[in-house]
Amino acid sequence: MKRRPIIIGNKNFGTKKAAKEFYSTILNSYNFGQSLSEEHYYDLLDLVEYYRSGNKDTNEHKVKQLTENDKNQNQEAIFIKDIRVARYEFNTRCFELVPSIGEPIIISYRVFIDKPKVNNKAVFSKVCRNTIQADLVSVKQAYFKDKAKDSMAPCQESKKYLKYEDLVVDHRQPNTLSVIIDRFIELHNIDVERIEYNSQPKKLTEFKDLNLINKFREYHKEKALLRVVEKKLNSSRSGLARLKPMKDDLKISN
Repeated sequence: MKRRPIIIGNKNFGTKKAAKEFYSTILNSYNFGQSLSEEHYYDLLDLVEYYRSGNKDTNEHKVKQLTENDKNQNQEAIFIKDIRVARYEFNTRCFELVPSIGEPIIISYRVFIDKPKVNNKAVFSKVCRNTIQADLVSVKQAYFKDKAKDSMAPCQESKKYLKYEDLVVDHRQPNTLSVIIDRFIELHNIDVERIEYNSQPKKLTEFKDLNLINKFREYHKEKALLRVVEKKLNSSRSGLARLKPMKDDLKISN
């Protein structure tokens, strides 16, 4: 099946991957707090318009409001007066829309390009990932501290020495994170349609129920066998599918 090109503004991308690479390059060409150049500002406005056209997720109204400049008798026009690179949790970069009125809005260029269909199970899974993000960072930092030589540490699969940013924490099959989340839902009879969340600017969305946060962290700690591997490594290879623990598997320690 032939892939349809992605058209964002006046740019024609052959694939979503090419579009993501374009916006990733823009994002990584600025320091934290820097405003985008005029050219890149309009590139991001094009992406915002691409996202909101036909998108019906629960956050779309915020972006939609920022792109409508119509005035009426009771309301002043709201527009995006600046776009800058912000520091998100765990020192990651993101684009931040600064409206003429109201609080800045963090956006993900990947989400805007993918236009995923939002459903309650997907939201629950994403927040589960957020819940254990600090634990995964701790595992990666501890591994790097223990194994690094000249600011590089070995991938546990290829044994190639790589920089910190080129390594990721991976869940070894068959207990992938998706499987762990599914089993957790079944074990606790969770109705994902009724879960409540806390969402704050520049912070990862979390469960409103602190008990649920603690339960999932503990369950994940018990079930996960982790590996620090290079980003591009395909972790679904058959060698990773063995359930029996290996001596160099990593666990969350606290």
